[in-house]
Amino acid sequence: MKYEFITLGGATEDITFYTKEGEIIHNKKDILKQRLIAFEYGAKLRIDRSYSTYGGGAANAAVCLSKLGLRVAAMVAIGKDSRGESIIGNFKNQGININLVQVKPDTESGFSLLLVGQSNEHVVFSNRAANKKLSVGPKELKDLNKAKWIYMTSLSGKWRDLLKNVFKTSAKIAWNPGHIQLHAGFKIIGKYLKKTTVLSVNKDEAIELVITNPIYRNKNNRFLNNNKNLLSVLRGYGPRIVVITNGRFGADAYDGKKYYHQNIIKERKRLDTTGVGDAFGSTFIAGLELFKGDIQKSLKLSSKNTASVISKQGAQNGLLTRKGVMQVFKK
Repeated sequence: MKYEFITLGGATEDITFYTKEGEIIHNKKDILKQRLIAFEYGAKLRIDRSYSTYGGGAANAAVCLSKLGLRVAAMVAIGKDSRGESIIGNFKNQGININLVQVKPDTESGFSLLLVGQSNEHVVFSNRAANKKLSVGPKELKDLNKAKWIYMTSLSGKWRDLLKNVFKTSAKIAWNPGHIQLHAGFKIIGKYLKKTTVLSVNKDEAIELVITNPIYRNKNNRFLNNNKNLLSVLRGYGPRIVVITNGRFGADAYDGKKYYHQNIIKERKRLDTTGVGDAFGSTFIAGLELFKGDIQKSLKLSSKNTASVISKQGAQNGLLTRKGVMQVFKK
């Protein structure tokens, strides 16, 4: 195999700003929006500090996998602009193959504004821009077939065509669907879940995907808040392994035979939760490679890497190296 992994999805510049002006509202009326951040209407709000870093699901996953010593290429779309040049420069610095990067003229590279509140949880305002023009045709499919794994994140633009073509690959697919795919629901993406090797979602995303299936639409909150129920339903959709992350409650996985659980590994400092899902999902797949399919070890490694990412600013700065991984399992 030319590549152990090809990551597919978004690459962006992330502009993060912190503010203590918002208030957390607990919303019991909508299970899909259980916590909200509110700001005073019409107010002029203070930003405490801000940073510019790199992000995007495919870019974050590529950096994570490369740091863990794996051969990685990123299949992403950028604009022909200074932001795009900077994104490519970051790939090169991180040892990521750039041959599959698609440069789209007359289009700006994607960026995100990340608002971080008092609890360090974040809300993302995303401008997909060039990411919406990512394409997979016969040429790109040949490239995908050169990989052992495809790690696919949020897609935009003509994402249905992308899915149709990506799932023709002979490579194993690990999928962390984006909001657009989850909102489209089981009716649209169900046929692709049958071809997915590993499905990785957080609990809110799991609930959303479960209730888009008419069979489970009227299930009560008690059923939907039970992780084993969610894992069982999603595993029934076809993936070989399902992973659900659940914030401070850790993460769970199910392979059709056994349920696995991993508590969080407390971070030294909780600075920034940006990129946590990307770090967890891509580290889990790396763990399956490094530990020959051992799900429990992969979950532990993912939790450790997540704690490391949270302790640093940005989605990529705190990621563990291969040497750091080995230290985790010597303890």
